[in-house]
Order: sequence, then C-alpha cells, then structure tokens
Amino acid sequence: MDMKKRIHLELRNRTPSDVRELVLDNCRSVEGKIEGLTAEFVNLEFLSLINVGLISVSNLPKLGKLKKLELSDNRISGGLDVLAEKLPNLTHLNLSGNKLKDISTLEPLKKLDNLKSLDLFNCEVTNLNDYRESVFKLLPQLTYLDGYDMEDREASDSDGEVDGDGVDDDEDEEGEEEEDEDGEEEDFDEEEEDEEDEDEVEGEEDDEEEDFGQDGEVDEEDEEEDEDEDETGKGEKRKRDPEDDDEDDDDEDDD
Repeated sequence: MDMKKRIHLELRNRTPSDVRELVLDNCRSVEGKIEGLTAEFVNLEFLSLINVGLISVSNLPKLGKLKKLELSDNRISGGLDVLAEKLPNLTHLNLSGNKLKDISTLEPLKKLDNLKSLDLFNCEVTNLNDYRESVFKLLPQLTYLDGYDMEDREASDSDGEVDGDGVDDDEDEEGEEEEDEDGEEEDFDEEEEDEEDEDEVEGEEDDEEEDFGQDGEVDEEDEEEDEDEDETGKGEKRKRDPEDDDEDDDDEDDD
C-alpha cells in the first residue's frame, strides 16, 4: 500500500486536525517522498515512518506539536537540519538502522532544545571510538542515548515517554490499576456468593438429617406395637376357657 492511500484510510470520518497519532510503517514512499502528509495535521504528536524507503527528511511538513518521530530502517544519511525548523518540540527521535556514519551529521540536532531521547542502533556511527561520550557532549540536552543515560542507567517508563497512542505511560498504569481493583472487588463478591451457597447447602443437609431422625423414631414405635400385638395373639392361643374343659368331661360321662 502506498503512503497516500494509507493516510486516506486513516482519515475516514476524521479531519487531519483530529489526528494525534499516525502510523505509516512499511508503506511505499514515492522516490523517498512522504506523499499525503501535510501541515494540516496540526495536532499530530506521534508519527511513525519505519521502513518506508526514506532517503531524506526534507519533505516533512511543519508539525509544531509533534513529540515523537520514528524513522527506523530507512536510508537517511544526513540533512537533519530541517528537523529543528519543522519539528521544534520534538522530544524523542529514533534513527536506528539508517546510513549515519559520522558524529558531525548529528550536529544539527543541537537546535532541538527539547530533545530528550535519541536512538541510533545499527547505524555505523555507533562503531566510532568514544561514541556515547561524543554524542552526549555534542547534544547536552539529551537524557537517553540508545535507551541509556550517561551513567548507563536504562530508561524507565516514568521518564514520561509518549506511547504510540499519544497517551503517557503514567495514565496507562493508572487505568490498569483501576481495572485490577475492579477485578479484585468482583472476585471478593464471587467468594461471598460461594460461601452463602455453601451455607444454604449445609442447612438443607441438616434439615434432611433431622427428618430422617424423626422417621426413624416413628418406625421404632411401630415395630414395638407390632411386637406387642404378636405376643398378645400368642398368649390368647395358649389360654383355654374352663367351660371348654367341662364340656369335654360331660361328653366322656355320656359315653
């Protein structure tokens, strides 16, 4: 996809002034030119042009609010003087994987007073003796070079670097903390519900046991009554009426 078409898609239902972030990575530039990107993007804060075949930054429009510019994996070898003129508020610049060979090609960056972080990974200039010391000396406004400060301390999220979505890391962390808190509250509520369910089940089991006990008592009473009836019946069979005996004697006398 060429760059102009990509920008057109990015602007669906929006105007250039609404855009704060624009990612055009891997789009085809025409003879190294950035087509479709104009000064109408007055509120643009983040621009990514990774691997688009740029040989120069001279065609960049004036973007007064741009803070972070990604130019990795292009063929830029110099001409960085236009950056201070067109991007005066730039704080983060990534030129990794370009054709920069000499410290002198970085000198125009001195005019970027707000430049805080510069990345030059995989550029030939990084192979020079005293490379880091020379760059920090040339650009005293820098805090981080290739992700580390002068004391070789790695850059942290708290340095306020703007992410690709134009939102600071601190705001992202606050959002994540709120989500975690909400998740913990939901888990706590679920645990309470589980405990209530367990109590209800235990109550039902206790009721069943009581019912079973009552049924058992009734059965025992019934069994006792049955036994009494059996004994009574047997007793009646064993007893004999005296009149029956007399009748037997009379019958014998008649004989």
